[in-house]
Order: sequence, then structure tokens, then C-alpha cells
Amino acid sequence: MPPDPTRQAYWLLKDINKAIRDFEMIQDGDRIGVAVSGGKDSLSLLRLLDWRRQSVPQMYELVALHIIGDARGPECPSHPQLVEWLENSGYEYAIEPVIIAEDEVLPMNCQRCSRNRRRTLFQVFRQMDCNVIAFGHHADDLAQTTLLNLLYGARPETMAPRRDYFNEELRLIRPLCYIREKDIRRFAGANLDFPTPPPACPLSDETRRQRAEELIRQAESWAKNARKNLLYAGLRGNKIWGNDHPKNH
Repeated sequence: MPPDPTRQAYWLLKDINKAIRDFEMIQDGDRIGVAVSGGKDSLSLLRLLDWRRQSVPQMYELVALHIIGDARGPECPSHPQLVEWLENSGYEYAIEPVIIAEDEVLPMNCQRCSRNRRRTLFQVFRQMDCNVIAFGHHADDLAQTTLLNLLYGARPETMAPRRDYFNEELRLIRPLCYIREKDIRRFAGANLDFPTPPPACPLSDETRRQRAEELIRQAESWAKNARKNLLYAGLRGNKIWGNDHPKNH
């Protein structure tokens, strides 16, 4: 018997609703742009935010945006399976190439690529009248980021679950911030219609994150709450360092 995605969604939405309440992520009337890479995290986020509209009083719109391009520049093949899925699912969506400067040196390093992709997201979503951008970063991402910031920068902080830009005209949110990657993977596996993910950028360097994950797993063998403690230490650190304004946890 195949797994039931609606049953899994029930429990995931509890954590999503807690994150939305804790950080005041979504308000009535918002037009939310979901950054969709085509991977399990962003597809799950889009579907869960869609299903959430059936059970909450808030009214909000959803728009999906997929950016074409990676460290090699915008001349990369599109992902037709994702486009077909967005079309068949009935979501409003846009497919746009990454915007880079004329003098941008290719290939870009990961930092430059990420900055250009985010700049493109901001620009396109504002053109589409979105006032909220949603990213699919999950609890494991936030825990890893806390550890990396401690090791490389002596900063006890993580990705902001919510951050405001342009005098609060644009809000960036991460509604999956309390959800483990393994639970997202299980939900995505139950959604049999999800397209296969696009090929990873051949120039991507995830070595640091992989090493951080290995360290966390080792720590969990003798400190079972290590991952959770890193997550919440990072969230508290964001408040101390002035990069976020979460409610107390």
C-alpha cells in the first residue's frame, strides 16, 4: 500500500503552522512567491502551503518561480518535467534565467551564483507583485548553518526564519525551519507525481555542509539533542546579533 501524503501533511503542517505563528511569517492577503528549484524541499513547501489554505482562515496567493542557470551562467537547459508539473498542478508560475552582469566572470563561485540567483528572485517576484518570498530550507539546514557560522566566523547564528527587506515591503520566510529533512523526504516520496529533480550544478561545492552534517551525526551519538540544540542556539543567536526578531521559544 503506497504511503498517504495527506496523513504525513497533517503532521508537517503542525510544524509549519508553529513556525508561521512564532515568526509571523504569513498575513492575510499576502502574495507568496515560492522559490522552486525542482528538488524535494521546494516542491514539498509549495504543495504544503497550498494544502494549508484549506484549513486556515488566512487568505493568500501562491506563485512559483524557477530560475534557470547555475555557476556556468544562464545558458543552461531548462527542466521540462518541472514546467509540465507546474502547469498540470494549476499553479501560477514563471521560469526565468538568472540575471548576471555583462562583465560577470564565468564560471561563478558558489557565493556569486547564490547572490545572483537571489537577486533574480527578488526582482522577478517584485515584478509579479509578490510581497513574500518562501524558501525551502529545513531544520537540518539551519542546524548545519549554526555550526558552520560558529566554526568559520565565531557567530552563534543561523539562517533567519524571517527577514524583512526594502522597509518591510518584501518578507523572506522559511516555513520548513522546524522540520527535519528525513520527514520532508518521506513526504516527497509519497507524492508520486513530483517530477525528478534537475541535475545538480557540476561546480557546486557542498563539502562544508557535508562535513557539518557528519559532525552533527557524530555528536548525536553521545548528545542526542545536539541537532536540536544547534537549531535553537542559532535562532537565539540571530536575536542576540540583531539579524532576526523571533518570539521566545
